Amino acid sequence: MIIKKFKAETEKDAILLAKEELGGDAVVMNIKTTTPKGFFRFLRKPYVEVTAAIDENIESKPKTEPVTEGAVPKPALKPVPPVANEVSAIEKKLNDLQGLLEKQLNDSKIKEIRDGSKAAEAVVKPSEIIGDFSDSLEADAHAEATQADKNQDKKESKLNACMQLIYKQLLSNEVDEKYVNEITGEIENSIKKDAQLDRILGAVYQKLVLKLGQPSLIEAAPGKTKYVFFLGPTGVGKTTTIAKIASSFKIKEKRNIGLLTADTYRIAAVEQLRTYANILGIPLSVVYSASEIQEARKDLDRYEIVLVDTAGRSDKNIEQIDELKRLISAVPEEDREVYLVLSATTKYGDLMRIAETYKEVADYKLIFTKVDETGTIGNIYNILMQTGASLSYVTFGQNVPDDISAADTQAIAKQLLS
Repeated sequence: MIIKKFKAETEKDAILLAKEELGGDAVVMNIKTTTPKGFFRFLRKPYVEVTAAIDENIESKPKTEPVTEGAVPKPALKPVPPVANEVSAIEKKLNDLQGLLEKQLNDSKIKEIRDGSKAAEAVVKPSEIIGDFSDSLEADAHAEATQADKNQDKKESKLNACMQLIYKQLLSNEVDEKYVNEITGEIENSIKKDAQLDRILGAVYQKLVLKLGQPSLIEAAPGKTKYVFFLGPTGVGKTTTIAKIASSFKIKEKRNIGLLTADTYRIAAVEQLRTYANILGIPLSVVYSASEIQEARKDLDRYEIVLVDTAGRSDKNIEQIDELKRLISAVPEEDREVYLVLSATTKYGDLMRIAETYKEVADYKLIFTKVDETGTIGNIYNILMQTGASLSYVTFGQNVPDDISAADTQAIAKQLLS
């Protein structure tokens, strides 16, 4: 017995294929309609499968001989499974997605094909199926992208809100807007969009501390005398500041120090410093010109540190500024340090002008006085950024020697951020 299967679009065509190959004696044993499966089933048409058989003992020549009426065919063998290549590897993988895709592919024509109600009439073009599926995927992708954009917008909105608060706070502390933009710009470029408020504040705080730097204080030079000049406009508290530093060196650090004043324009200034010198038991020398400093050094070179008070000079008076240059130049650069004393209560514009003028006199470090008399300390940050000078001491009252300390850059940063 020879058994074979034949496929065609219609039952008639399948039987004709069987008769043509097996001859007229072929017996039709089974007929079934098969609907393609898998992801691409909608791209293929249903077909009819006919199982036919013929006895091997019957010669194949008389193919047109009619089948004997009433003849009983031999029992049909179990149908052979479909050929393996009918289902490709990719279809097996895509079949797993069938359940998900069936929820999305609700086209009426596709339903009709699936239900078999109008299989013969419904004709679906491959482009329609692909188009529908593409549209569905595009819609899902758009929805996901929209949600991602919303999440990103929320993160950026949160970061922007935090940075706006910090921006306004720094401005309210009179930090120059260009420096505020510099700080916030650096933070926005370095911190995550979804960072918490305390993380953002911490980043800004650390940035401020780094920019303020460590205080640069007066230290004795081994084996030589260091002359420390104090410059600044009138009324900023230079003499009182010198008295506070002298008291700290003498009482707390037990340093061997001396005092020198060139502020002979104000008799009260000399007497004020002489009073402090007498209380502390330290020598005070008075000079009237740069040439007299050379004579004074013969006696003062035996001290570790000599604090030099100078007269307040107007930054607009070129002659006085030149005189100050000569006074400082009387001491070699390697033996001296220069400190510019400024009041924290002075207007920002005036501070900028003063700082630039004294920059022509000598390289200096900064001391800010009267910090207790102002509610905003942004000027301290502004002048540091503008001049590039180091911050050293701050004073916050008239009490000698208590109301002075090394500049606490962490405390300044905290106060700037409140």
